[in-house]
Amino acid sequence: MTIEFIHRQSAHCESGVTANLLKHNGYSISEAMAFGIGGGLFFGYFPFIKINHLPLITFRGAPGSIFKKCASRLGVPVTSRQFRDPQRGMDALDASIAAGIPVGLQSGVYWLPYFPAALRFHFNAHNLVVYGREGDEYLISDPIIEKPVRCSSAVLERARYAKGALAPKGRMYSIGQVPGEIPLAAAIRAGIKEVATRMVKVPIPLIGVRGMRMLARHLQYWPDKFGDKQSIIHLGHLIRMQEEIGTGGGGFRFIYAAFLQEAAAVLELPRLEILAQEMTQIGDMWRRIALLGARRCKGRNSTDNTFPALAELMRECSLREEKLFRELLHVVKK
Repeated sequence: MTIEFIHRQSAHCESGVTANLLKHNGYSISEAMAFGIGGGLFFGYFPFIKINHLPLITFRGAPGSIFKKCASRLGVPVTSRQFRDPQRGMDALDASIAAGIPVGLQSGVYWLPYFPAALRFHFNAHNLVVYGREGDEYLISDPIIEKPVRCSSAVLERARYAKGALAPKGRMYSIGQVPGEIPLAAAIRAGIKEVATRMVKVPIPLIGVRGMRMLARHLQYWPDKFGDKQSIIHLGHLIRMQEEIGTGGGGFRFIYAAFLQEAAAVLELPRLEILAQEMTQIGDMWRRIALLGARRCKGRNSTDNTFPALAELMRECSLREEKLFRELLHVVKK
């Protein structure tokens, strides 16, 4: 059974899956718009939660939140299920495909054979779409891969039931009938308000711009606390969480900038165009942190990639983001 499904490559898996499922069901939306409406931008630093024995640093909301919030704000019904028993989970997947319904899956990247070896690590919040089955192979639209791919049933089951942090537990989801009228403007405003509030108004020092500043304080003193070898491991982990796992810091800000550009036209708010340009520049700063940090990890030490220097760059990012998100709150209230 094969469903006619248009594969579109995206920058980020969940926003790409969301946009592609919506398009399949008759409502064309860009990845950036899905990301922004779904409130995808986030920052959290949770040193007491460990990923591979290192602190959790996240630049996105909880797995599944972009899809759920985007669909909800657009008034589109969704179905989402998890299955303790792997066989039941695979049977439900087969039933959806047989019914002509493409299905989004949460999976573990490490077990997906079409990923290059260098990118196969234990990260369990990767999203993809299954749109068919031929024999023992499933047809997959993975939005961060250039073309559709295939995966055997045994391997896909293993990816769906990967163990560890953010375990997918067989999660699968799909979109129902898209309504005739879509409240796009209201959905955009809701998405902006959520992200801006979360970034500057949550009174918890682990989240938003306050979380960035806490991480900067810790980053500055990692060599004193952990020694040279462990501080480099922590820095490499920060770079991976920022730029590889779920697209991360710089990449998310470029996607969000594209969303603000689209939102400016829909809401007829030219100021959002200016803020989009500022967000792009902030994304460049995050990418600079990653570049300088990578040089440090490779032993190419210089005065601009010391741990205090990297911490200062992160503080500057937090200041610029605080100003931007406070202005966003003001603009969308008008």
